[in-house]
Amino acid sequence: MTASDPPTTADELRGAGLRVTAARVALLQAVRDGDHLGVEAIAGRVRDRLGHISLQAVYEALHALTAAGLVRRIEPAGSPARFEGRLGDNHHHVVCRSCGAVADVDCAVGEAPCLTASDDHGFAIDEADVTYWGLCPDCSAARSSWAT
Repeated sequence: MTASDPPTTADELRGAGLRVTAARVALLQAVRDGDHLGVEAIAGRVRDRLGHISLQAVYEALHALTAAGLVRRIEPAGSPARFEGRLGDNHHHVVCRSCGAVADVDCAVGEAPCLTASDDHGFAIDEADVTYWGLCPDCSAARSSWAT
């Protein structure tokens, strides 16, 4: 690898102090290629690439990747955990109340925490996690056509 080559998935795992396994490589790639996937969907993508992998192994690998800062876990209220590979920026999420679709929303301000608390209670606030809720375009259209 030359200085201009981007790091491979294996390099990133090693750099985070994790052992490189086929399952971890496939899992990290599944998260990055997906769109706020849940554990079952991630497991399905890994199985498509590798064959059998237990759901427990997927949970353990996701925990290790999250702890190492290689993936981000989000937990919209009332939904199972989702995972994403977009890291290192200050973005938020919009969630559909009907189907549960999740999309990224760039922060309007740009830098964290991007909101000022009315009372910080003495905390040194360094991050704000914003979730917008509404209906996605498909659910909005379905609701409109159902109402007519």
